Amino acid sequence: MDPQAVLTMGQNALFLILTVAAPILATVLGVGLLISLFQAITQIHEATLSFVPKLVAAIAVFALAGPWMLTTMVEFIRSTILAIPQHAV
Repeated sequence: MDPQAVLTMGQNALFLILTVAAPILATVLGVGLLISLFQAITQIHEATLSFVPKLVAAIAVFALAGPWMLTTMVEFIRSTILAIPQHAV
């Protein structure tokens, strides 16, 4: 396997990780921003007030986007495994 093929596979893997993680990260970021704004306005600084909504939002995104995430990752792994004989020396 030549170095270019390894770098391409690594680049594709990193892009897949970013693509799969983006919905969860964006949701948790948005919820955290809203909770921080609420805490700044009301001057209530409770740690659980920011943790619990983020956890609930992440679970909701997992429930909605989980099948897509799993399918995307399985297809990438399948194509990577099937490409091994083509790149073998």
